[in-house]
Amino acid sequence: MRFGRHITTASLVPAWLLAGSHGAHAQEGTAWAADWIMAVLSILVIGLLGAAVTLGLLWRRARGERNLLLGSLNATSRARQVIDPAGKVVLANDAFERLFEGVRAPLPQLLLARVRAGSDAAEILRQLIITVAEGGRGRTEIEIPQGDGSVDWFDVSGRSIVGSPGYVLWGAERVTAQRQIEDFIRSDHEKFADLIEHAPIGFYSVDETGRFLFINSTLAGWLGLEPDNEGSYLEHLQDLVVDRPAGVPAYSPFRDVEARSGEVALRGPNGRVFQAFIRHDVATVQVPDSSGAKLRTRSVVHDLSRERELESALQVSEQYFQRFFEEAPASILLLDEKGRVEQANPAFQHLLIGAEWAQARFVDLVQPEERPAAEAHLAQVMAEGRAGQPLTVRLVGDKQRSVTIYASRREDRGRAIGLIVHLIDATEQKRLEAQFAQSQKMQAVGLLAGGIAHDFNNLLTAMIGFCDLLLLRHKAGDQSFADIMQIKQNANRAANLVRQLLAFSRQQTLQPRVLDVTDVLAELSHLLRRLIGENIELMMEHGRDLKFVRVDAGQLEQVIINLAVNARDAMIEGGRLLIRTRNVTTTEPISRGVEVMPPGSYVLIEIADTGSGIPGDILDRIFEPFFSTKAVGSGTGLGLSTVYGIVRQTGGFVFVDSTMGKGTNFRIYLPQHAATSDATTRADHAEDQPRDLTGIGTVLLVEDEDAVRLFSARALRNNGYKVLEARSGEAALELLNEQLADIDLIISDVVMPRMDGPTLIKEVRQRRADIKVIFISGYAEDDFRRKIDAGEEAHFLMKPFTLKQLATKVKEVLD
Repeated sequence: MRFGRHITTASLVPAWLLAGSHGAHAQEGTAWAADWIMAVLSILVIGLLGAAVTLGLLWRRARGERNLLLGSLNATSRARQVIDPAGKVVLANDAFERLFEGVRAPLPQLLLARVRAGSDAAEILRQLIITVAEGGRGRTEIEIPQGDGSVDWFDVSGRSIVGSPGYVLWGAERVTAQRQIEDFIRSDHEKFADLIEHAPIGFYSVDETGRFLFINSTLAGWLGLEPDNEGSYLEHLQDLVVDRPAGVPAYSPFRDVEARSGEVALRGPNGRVFQAFIRHDVATVQVPDSSGAKLRTRSVVHDLSRERELESALQVSEQYFQRFFEEAPASILLLDEKGRVEQANPAFQHLLIGAEWAQARFVDLVQPEERPAAEAHLAQVMAEGRAGQPLTVRLVGDKQRSVTIYASRREDRGRAIGLIVHLIDATEQKRLEAQFAQSQKMQAVGLLAGGIAHDFNNLLTAMIGFCDLLLLRHKAGDQSFADIMQIKQNANRAANLVRQLLAFSRQQTLQPRVLDVTDVLAELSHLLRRLIGENIELMMEHGRDLKFVRVDAGQLEQVIINLAVNARDAMIEGGRLLIRTRNVTTTEPISRGVEVMPPGSYVLIEIADTGSGIPGDILDRIFEPFFSTKAVGSGTGLGLSTVYGIVRQTGGFVFVDSTMGKGTNFRIYLPQHAATSDATTRADHAEDQPRDLTGIGTVLLVEDEDAVRLFSARALRNNGYKVLEARSGEAALELLNEQLADIDLIISDVVMPRMDGPTLIKEVRQRRADIKVIFISGYAEDDFRRKIDAGEEAHFLMKPFTLKQLATKVKEVLD
């Protein structure tokens, strides 16, 4: 700094002086100046001599300062060197001369010439040169290869001289082995002390009184301890231990061996209480300036707060998981690598009632015919992590539920250890799918049946009607009477076949009445005995206090007859047919296949036989239309489908159980009807059968089928009515425009080309709202009811109808 200070304050000192120039330069300059002055003005000689004296004095002062700086550089054993902005050496001390053996090159050049090009030492040295050139300072140690192959370490430093821009002070020193060891030990000790001081666990030492001899920053921070001015702590160890039981002496690891390792609660001046695990190592040490040895501890403290928080969070997480697992509405399974069930939640246990699942392979809990698909699905999940699409299978057990499998792979550190399987109960979905498929099938067949029934009913109406007209002229004694009756009976048989087509598609028109099933069976028993034959025993067991039902009596008889005939065909060698009735009340739904019967009160009709039984693989198909196990030509396949259609349209249910070789049991559940009084029942049973079917009035008959129109017109004229005929809706409107006021009744077919019956009546009632209407159709009554406005009055007559039925209906409506 002295050197720097002189450079800045001695502004009169020329630069060549600082560079080490001598008096020769001064004398040469003085002589030149004197010659010039003497040539110009001789009087200035004295002034120049005075200037020379002054310069000499300044030169001697600068030389003294230089010697003083050089002496300060020589006062240290470290090699030092001053370099000017031009890169030339200004000063170098004796240590530099000795270290580099008299070489006076700049220190950076000397070192760069000795290190290997491209080495780490060369790069470090270049960075140091750049730092110093930018006005900074730096120090580093680099290795310098020697000629004999050995390596020396040099401690190199450099800094810019303050106040002397461009001047740099460089220093260098060879690092001895002892120095390296001392530096390493010092550095290692400092690192270890820093590690202890800021370790993530606490360290302390106390004497026998509990006074802290040492405590690291970590533990002091936990407890909020602050040292006094002398670096000591006022608190003692026993003052920080809390929650000691009553009567227990002060906490001391010296007196209590059990206290040397264990958990304690600590509370410092900051008020924070935390659970800690402390381990004490009690040692005996010699203390200078004291008598004898003293006991000290080397203690380690571990804060358990974080562990307790993690344990608490883990416990809460486990509780949440267990709760989700136990209360999940979906079934959850944990499978091992071999596909065995390790754990299952209650939802799965409820799903698999009647089957043992513990340690069982999951695929063994699937129905046998679906196990290969389930095994392939789980194998794909184990191989790929997940499957492309879920799989739906049926489980074994009492309920035989259908489930959809969603599986994923369980992994531990990247290794597959099993599967997580979620099972969604798909039983209801499968039932609805089957119902939908069945309804689609029934709808398709029903549309076909409806179309066939419409055309057949028109033909049969004409056949039966003209037979009735013939029977008016050919009485029982006539030789043609038997032929006409034969035609009519076959037409009626054809009509029953059409009704069966409509029944299984639920398109027939029902006329429900409140009736007693016991009365129906009693009236039917004689017919049943003739149908089943003498080799089959008919038994009937009527339930006591049997409730009423509201059904179509004729359709219920058709159901009983069809089931009886079906049972007869299953008992070729004879047997027993049992028909039993009773009241039944169910509190839970009854499920059979895709059918689910809701809870309620029913009248049960059981029809059981001792026949050959129905194979299990076709039991679910017996109610399908046109499905039959009988030989070709022996059945139409409509018997059981008709039963099913009638019962379901009535609001009831039909279930079947069968055992091969033992027989079949059909159970029909009909909803109980709460009859308000006997009068209501009698009213439902009463039939208005007018004795006089003749009448007066004008009837407009609209029918596109010529044969039906001709028969109906003749029948009505024979009974005294005036009849106007129209082949279409448009023709009927033309007649109505002329004679609307004279017409008392319109009889119209429902389905006609271009303008149908309901459209025609809407047009008519815009002109005359009180006109009476009878619709005739081969379709069900519900079909045309949906086509007319709600509340609009209209009567209905189902095709095929007889002359008497037509006359009776007209008489009822006009009266």
